[in-house]
Amino acid sequence: MDRKQLIKEFLDFYKSKGHKEIQNASLIPANDPTVLFTTAGMHPIVPYLLGQPHPLGKRLTNVQRCIRTVDFENIGDTYHHTFFEMLGKWSVGDYFKKEAIGFTFEFYTKILKIPIERLGVTCFIGDKDSPKDNEAAETWGKLGISKDRIAFLPKEDNWWETPGPGPCGPDTEIFYWKLNNEPAPKKFDPKNKNWVEIGNDVLMQYEKDKSGNYKEAKQKNIDFGGGVERTITVLSGLEDNYLSSAFLPIIEEIEHLSSKTYKGNEKTMRIIADHIKASVFIIADGVSPSNTEQGYVLRRLIRRAIMNLRKLGFVGTGLINPIARKVFEIYDDYDILKRNQKKIYEELEKEENKFDETLEQGIKEVEKIIKNKPKEISGKQAFLLYQSYGFPLEITKELASEKKIIVNEKEFNKELEIHQELSRTATAGKFKSGLADNSEQTKKLHTATHLLLAALKRVLKTEISQKGSNITPERLRFDFNFPRKLTDAEIKEVEKIVNQKIVESIPIACETMSPEQAKKQGATGVFDDKYGDKVTVYSAGTFSKEICAGPHADNTSELGNFKIQKEESSSSGVRIIKAVLE
Repeated sequence: MDRKQLIKEFLDFYKSKGHKEIQNASLIPANDPTVLFTTAGMHPIVPYLLGQPHPLGKRLTNVQRCIRTVDFENIGDTYHHTFFEMLGKWSVGDYFKKEAIGFTFEFYTKILKIPIERLGVTCFIGDKDSPKDNEAAETWGKLGISKDRIAFLPKEDNWWETPGPGPCGPDTEIFYWKLNNEPAPKKFDPKNKNWVEIGNDVLMQYEKDKSGNYKEAKQKNIDFGGGVERTITVLSGLEDNYLSSAFLPIIEEIEHLSSKTYKGNEKTMRIIADHIKASVFIIADGVSPSNTEQGYVLRRLIRRAIMNLRKLGFVGTGLINPIARKVFEIYDDYDILKRNQKKIYEELEKEENKFDETLEQGIKEVEKIIKNKPKEISGKQAFLLYQSYGFPLEITKELASEKKIIVNEKEFNKELEIHQELSRTATAGKFKSGLADNSEQTKKLHTATHLLLAALKRVLKTEISQKGSNITPERLRFDFNFPRKLTDAEIKEVEKIVNQKIVESIPIACETMSPEQAKKQGATGVFDDKYGDKVTVYSAGTFSKEICAGPHADNTSELGNFKIQKEESSSSGVRIIKAVLE
């Protein structure tokens, strides 16, 4: 089965069950400014899981493109990916466990025709906060899953919640026995890696308060997620996602261009294929390589792909675009790729050329060290080359070995470990779901971004659009298109206008309407295929009107004093403003 067929079968099935399809949203969250990337299908509907009515109703479905960087170091195995597509279904205060599990079972066994004897499920075992999820297990049992195929696991395996207060609850996961040449064991053991998770129903039964206490939720939700790549892999009788139709054309092109086989070079080719695919999609959503936020992630992906291409013998520039073409062929159903094809190729080529110059600088630095004929290159020196120039340890070792100089790998790995731990810590905070923080302060800062955009348009007297944002409880970061640095006078004027609107105590209004009505009323938004039949529009009087899902403050008077801390470049033609509410 290929990805297009799976996606069609999934959407058609849930539409037949009364679900409305919501659009495949941008990788840069429009409605969740607390994260840099859309990391799950849940992101576009976060406000509705928190209680806001969705314009399309209580039953929703879609396939969502996603980026995850928390697995960055795992890329190279058979199933981790930076970019992936997620099948999603949601019940927003409508049906609950029995119906959700029933739909999931019916889809896998009746539509995809997976034999029941190849399935196993996990349920929550219970703890001091909530009881064992017997209801989910009994529902699976009535559908034909034997007791031997139902495993009960603790909170770290079968429970979903965010670090802060909000919806939470047990989940129930469905696994597929991937070995085609032998029958599945009678007893399901989730630790056996031949059982592959293909879907997960999160059963948002509870609400966690600020003190960490759990209570029954007023609005119970269902959030289902299923990986497209993993599902088509197992349904095709394969054990390696990179041999499925979602990756194979890219792998074959790398083989062809390098004159090397996938076998024996699996990890290197997987990293190249994964990183180039993710880069294509990130650029399509308006991001350019830079040294901050999304742009930094993109730069890192492109440069890591280039370093792995060098391992296969590729040298110089013009390496990525021939491989990137295969991404366009696989995903020819994405209009956003077709519209931005020229720009994507240009950005990839530009970053390749820039990195080629950086590599030359790195080689010169290594040569300087070697010139002094040391007995060894220290791990700290090797790591500095790695961090400053993206210079891999392998190349440092290669250049050093020519002069019979060793590199202190143990010390290098220690430095790398410290760096990765810091990176993981930062990533965990930066890329957490917006459900993790819907504090009052975050709502105020979200509202402030709307006022900021309107003020920028007024002061700069040109068409300004949002290119990204990131909000923490402490500050907002707002990315927008503009070709030059703002003057001190312009910054002060923007601040003055925003603060004037705060003083005016303008109520924040929320309306549901069609995208056409929103456009006619002058609402800010990118009017392409990302919106459904209905959108939510937030307005601050006649000053600001934007398509957004919230959440927001009720009145501008709640915001306090708006202060711009920094205005700087993000990438070519894109500026960043960082601001606080005092």
